[in-house]
Amino acid sequence: MSEKIALVGIGKIAVDQHIPAITASNEWTLAATVSRSATVEGVEGFADINAMLAARPDINVVSLCLPPQPRFAYAEACLQAGRHVMLEKPPGQTIAEVQALEALATSKGVTLYATWHSRAAKGVAAAKAWLSDKAVQRAHITWREDVRKWHPDQDWVFEPGGMGVFDPGINALSILTEILPQPVHLVGAELSFPANRDTPIAADLRFSGGVTAEFDWRQQGPQSWNIDVATVAGTVQLRDGGNRMMIDGNPVAGGDLDEYPTLYAQMARCLRAGVSDVDLSPMVHVADAFSLGKRQEVEPFHF
Repeated sequence: MSEKIALVGIGKIAVDQHIPAITASNEWTLAATVSRSATVEGVEGFADINAMLAARPDINVVSLCLPPQPRFAYAEACLQAGRHVMLEKPPGQTIAEVQALEALATSKGVTLYATWHSRAAKGVAAAKAWLSDKAVQRAHITWREDVRKWHPDQDWVFEPGGMGVFDPGINALSILTEILPQPVHLVGAELSFPANRDTPIAADLRFSGGVTAEFDWRQQGPQSWNIDVATVAGTVQLRDGGNRMMIDGNPVAGGDLDEYPTLYAQMARCLRAGVSDVDLSPMVHVADAFSLGKRQEVEPFHF
């Protein structure tokens, strides 16, 4: 029997990824939505989270895919009502927010799942397994994409809490923290802020262990989502956001982009086991970047 789930925030990511993943799964039934401006045909829609919680006590699971700025209040309301909660990445505006939600979920005896969709990319597990017994000499991330393509006219990404270029960059950090056999920490960063924006549009990061990263939201043409990890035994190369894995240029694992079904399968496993899954290591690196980062001002950005 499938589990009823409510989806909150019917925007681009919900339409492109969440709804197809839920619809294709035999473990889930989309039973309600919450959005101020959109609905899903054939599914009961609400404009207010508290109205949904009151009207649908039969729905035990809520997936939140609205922007991070308002997400804490929604998640808190759901957890207080005794519902299990699934969080789109990043799981919140701050580490403290998510830690508070985790403590609340524990006190209520419900599941909280902070998702990192890029960890479900087809080459990530193979890269982690291959690196597990090797010493990393150096690694480099190149994560360059076009914000106008992926967040058209979505000003919230440049507002406080929206994280700027770390909204996509945290995807790379979620892969990095998953595949490295030993953790690393940030030692320096340069952050490029448009003159008219509150969050960075580009970042250069330096970590311990010879790890570096470059994030840029001004890429035009082909998008670049690459990670290279060098060892004495060879270099792991992840391409297409982790969906293709090679060693020294030789294909090892990969497949088409299909990350969100894996997330919903993991949420189902967490429910059956009665556990939460909340890993904040990617957010720690972002927080450290804002703490250590040297700010430089660049030209204004307009959608």
